Amino acid sequence: MAALIGHAVDFQDYLPSLKQTLGPEGFLVELCNGFRLLMDADKGLITFESLKRNILVLGLQDIRDDELVSMLIEGDLDGDGAINQMEFCILMLRLSPGLMDESKQ
Repeated sequence: MAALIGHAVDFQDYLPSLKQTLGPEGFLVELCNGFRLLMDADKGLITFESLKRNILVLGLQDIRDDELVSMLIEGDLDGDGAINQMEFCILMLRLSPGLMDESKQ
């Protein structure tokens, strides 16, 4: 993610193998589970507050608030300041080089 520029991140793209293992339907279920893990239960959206609250689950406790805002901006396609389930799925697919290569083929 753009918010992680300047951080030493060893990124390994597991999404293509996850999709292959689970199949398309199972893969979508797992994406939805990831969304639910990060979302604000009352709003049904990933907000700055819900992302900050769940940051430990992601192992990103050192991320600054401005970096969290950048992550939200990157995924927020409708400009409402939060990420809905569809935006989350689009973001995850966009951030997976393996899935993007697969879709180009």
